[in-house]
Amino acid sequence: MSRRGFLAQRDPDAIEEMDRPDCDPGKLERTYAQFGVVNAVVSGWRRTYTSLLRPAFSPDRTNTLLDIGSGGGDVPRVLARWARLDGFPLEVTAIDPDERAHAFATSRPPLPGLSFRRALSSELVAEGAVFDAVVSNHVLHHLGRDEFAGLLDDSERLTRCVAVHSDIARHPLAFALFSAGTLPLPGSYIRQDGLTSIRRSYTPDELRGAVSDRQGWRVRTAVPFINQLVLDRRIPREEDGGA
Repeated sequence: MSRRGFLAQRDPDAIEEMDRPDCDPGKLERTYAQFGVVNAVVSGWRRTYTSLLRPAFSPDRTNTLLDIGSGGGDVPRVLARWARLDGFPLEVTAIDPDERAHAFATSRPPLPGLSFRRALSSELVAEGAVFDAVVSNHVLHHLGRDEFAGLLDDSERLTRCVAVHSDIARHPLAFALFSAGTLPLPGSYIRQDGLTSIRRSYTPDELRGAVSDRQGWRVRTAVPFINQLVLDRRIPREEDGGA
């Protein structure tokens, strides 16, 4: 492939090593452990929390948040901590159907207000659950067409206020920066699978096309090389960033 065509097309058939059932368990555990460092640098959740999630919370009641596909649990942990520091009572439910991710997440020290479940979002819909906010981190690129539609259907049913599905954007510079920046993280699947994730991920325009027939969803690109699918049932806010 020429440099001109590098990453010109999604590669939805590329397989991440940690998704293989027979992947190395030691490397997998180190991958989960390193997610917190990587997400803190590249995923922009602090800005997402302050601009989209925190405005949905009230200090006068118990607020609720659902994290779908929570993996090793670093994102729901940091969201729970930020809310507590800001004085918002928050109950966070983090779900992932993968028993390996669930085992790692629940092996970490417990955090007040945070619970983990092995579950799919469709199961919570069937239970009639509703949350103030619904989020996911780097899940979209893993999904086939029907799974993608199912996630958005479930999110529409599960959220009262806001849903934010955040994912890395496919871009040659993102690929180069991630490739160089993760060299100091050996012994895990972070670098290999992160580069595969970029190959599988969407450009902003592709993501807009994927939700063009859905009312209320928009693509937010306020963080470099991060796409966010946002459903905000409140009055739109100017400070939310790029549309």
